[in-house]
Amino acid sequence: MENFVVSARKYRPATFDSVVGQSHVTNTLINEIKNNQLAQAFLFNGPRGVGKTTCARILAKEINKESISDDNYDFSYNVFELDAASNNSVEDIRHLNEQVRIPPQVGKYKVYIIDEVHMLSAAAFNAFLKTLEEPPPYAIFILATTERHKILPTILSRCQVFTFNRISVKDIVLHLKDIGQKEGVEMEEEALHIIAQKADGALRDALSIFDQMVSISADKTLKYSDVVKNLNVLDYDYYFKITDAFNAQNVGEVLLVFDEILANGFDGQIFLNGLANHFRDLMVGRSPETVKLLDVPPHVHQKYLDTSKQMSQGLLVNAINIANQFDLGYKASRNQRLHVELALIKMCYLNNLVQPGEKKNTSVNQAVATPTQVKPPTPNNPVETNQVKHAVSPEKGAEIKSEKKERSRPVPTSKASEKVAKLGDLDDLLTSDVTLPEKEEKPATVAEEEPVEYAKEIDHESVIKVIGDFANKLKEENRFQHSLFKLVKPTVADNVVKMEMIKQHRIQLEEIKVEFLQFLRAGLSNSKVQLEVIEVKKKAEGTRAYTGQEKFEVMAKKNPALKSLKEKLNLSLR
Repeated sequence: MENFVVSARKYRPATFDSVVGQSHVTNTLINEIKNNQLAQAFLFNGPRGVGKTTCARILAKEINKESISDDNYDFSYNVFELDAASNNSVEDIRHLNEQVRIPPQVGKYKVYIIDEVHMLSAAAFNAFLKTLEEPPPYAIFILATTERHKILPTILSRCQVFTFNRISVKDIVLHLKDIGQKEGVEMEEEALHIIAQKADGALRDALSIFDQMVSISADKTLKYSDVVKNLNVLDYDYYFKITDAFNAQNVGEVLLVFDEILANGFDGQIFLNGLANHFRDLMVGRSPETVKLLDVPPHVHQKYLDTSKQMSQGLLVNAINIANQFDLGYKASRNQRLHVELALIKMCYLNNLVQPGEKKNTSVNQAVATPTQVKPPTPNNPVETNQVKHAVSPEKGAEIKSEKKERSRPVPTSKASEKVAKLGDLDDLLTSDVTLPEKEEKPATVAEEEPVEYAKEIDHESVIKVIGDFANKLKEENRFQHSLFKLVKPTVADNVVKMEMIKQHRIQLEEIKVEFLQFLRAGLSNSKVQLEVIEVKKKAEGTRAYTGQEKFEVMAKKNPALKSLKEKLNLSLR
C-alpha cells in the first residue's frame, strides 16, 4: 500500500506559472530576475494558504538556475529555512548572522527564508537589523508573515513588500477541477463552489477540504448533497424557499422552513447572516451586468435573475436592514428563536410598505377613498382629524350637528380596512400601503383652513414668554424638567435661540429637546427657529484668595494678643 500524499503537498507549485491567483507578485519577481534587479530582502505578506512560502521557495530556486548548469543539482544547499515561531530568541538570530558570513560553495546566492517572522522578539529583531541593513552581496532574505503590523518599521523599510491576495472562488474551482481530473474524481461543479466558499480564499484549506470530501465516497465521486451535509453548510435552496414565501406573504411557510433549518443543527445567527447575504446577491443579480459578481455556479445565475425581478429594490434594502438589526441583538435576546422568527415575520409584510416612486394598489385605494363625504376621525388617521377641526361659519352649524350624528354611526368595514387593522398591530415597519387619495373633495359645510404664517420675526420678550409657557406646561404634567428654565437667560439672534447650561442640565434638556423646539416654533409662529444649547462650566461660589493682612486681621480678632506680639517684636507681614 502506497503512502498517501495530501493534495496540498502533491500539487504544490514548482514554478511561478503554476502559482494560482498571485500574478501581480509572480510577474514582478520574474521581471526582477530577468533584469538582474533583485532586492536584498523581500517581505511576503498575506493570509494563510495563499502561496507565500511556495513563492519564496520558487524564488530561491530560480535565482540560482543561471549560475548552475547541472539540472540535477540540489538547490536545497543554497536555501535555509527558519521557523521564527520556534526560533525567536537572540541566540537564534546570532547563529543566523554567523551563517550569513560564509559564502555559498556552489551557486551565486544563499537564500534565507524566515517564516512567521512577526513571532521574533523585540531583541531578536534588533539583533537581525544590522545584518538585514548591510548583508553580503550573496545573501538574500525572504520574510513571510500573516501579521505585517507586528513587524518593526525599521525592518519594513529595508524590504520589498509584496502583499498576497485571497484567492477568488473562480480560481479555486478551476484548480480543483484540474486536480480532480488528474486524480480521476467525478465532480459536480456546485460541490466545488461550496468547497471554495468554505475555504475563504485559502487554497491550502480548499485542498484539505477536497481530500476530505473525496474520501467520503467509496467510488471517488464528489456530490453536492454530500458536501453540503458534511460541511454543515446551508443550501441556497432554503433561502429561495423563504424568498418565495416572502413574496406570497406566507408566514406559516417561512416559519416551517426555519424550523427545518434549526432541526438540521444550524445556528439562528448563521441563518440570519446567510439570509442577509442572499438578499445582497439578489440585489447584485438584478441585471445581467452585475450577476457575474455572484460567487455561485453559472447555472444558478439565471435563478437569481428571475427571483430578483419579483422583488423591488426597496424591499431588498429593508430586508437587509432588518437582518442586520436582528443580528446585532441576537446575543442579547433571551428567546433567540422568537427573535429570529420576529425578523422573518417583519420581512413577510415588507410588501405592504409604500415604496417611493412605486405605483400604489389602486383597488385598495378605491375601496377606502370616499370623496363625497368626510370620513370620521380616527387615531390612525391624523390627516382627517385635522380636516374636521377647520373653522365653521355660524350659519352652517346645524348642518355640522346633523353630520356629527351620522359620523357616530358604525362604519361598515371592507376587506381593505380589515387588512389595515391587522397590520396596525405591528410596529412602524409594518405600516399599511392604504393611503388617502392626494386630492379629496371637501364638503361644502367645511370652510377652507387659513394658512399658518411661519415667517414672523422673533424677539427676546416673545421667546421668554414661550419658554415660560412651556415650563408651566411641564409643571402641570409633573415633569421635573420644568425647573431647568427658571435661571436660564436665553439670547436671540437670526432665528437662533441660544441657552447656556451646565453639563447636568444640558443632558436633562436633551431628553425633551425635540418637544421643546416644536413648542418654540409653534408659539413663535416661525418654523425656521433653531435651538442651540451651550455647555458652560459651573462657577465656584464663595472662594477667593486672601492677602496676608486679611488673614492676620481675622486671626487677631480671635486672639488680640497677636497684635501686641507683632508690635513688640516689630514683625512684618508678607
